[in-house]
Amino acid sequence: MTSPKPGEEESPHSESAQSTSPQSTSQTTPSRAPLSDVRFLTVAEVAAAMRVSKMTVYRLVHAGDLPAVRVGRSFRVPEQAMHDYLRRAYIQAG
Repeated sequence: MTSPKPGEEESPHSESAQSTSPQSTSQTTPSRAPLSDVRFLTVAEVAAAMRVSKMTVYRLVHAGDLPAVRVGRSFRVPEQAMHDYLRRAYIQAG
């Protein structure tokens, strides 16, 4: 990338033009974390953590209840998506 000429502003898409103020970081939600910070789990890992079968996890993914990314012929579930699903599905018994 070329640097701007004197008197020109950098494009808003350049790295150095991005603001690092607290205001801009407060707009970033946990579900919009940078991909480098996202931990992806296999269907087997999600099933083990939730103590359900892999088929149950596949059903949740295919129904759209549990977000997942397709990688080749397999799925990867963002760890935060699993936690979010469990929070939404939690009910108080009593």
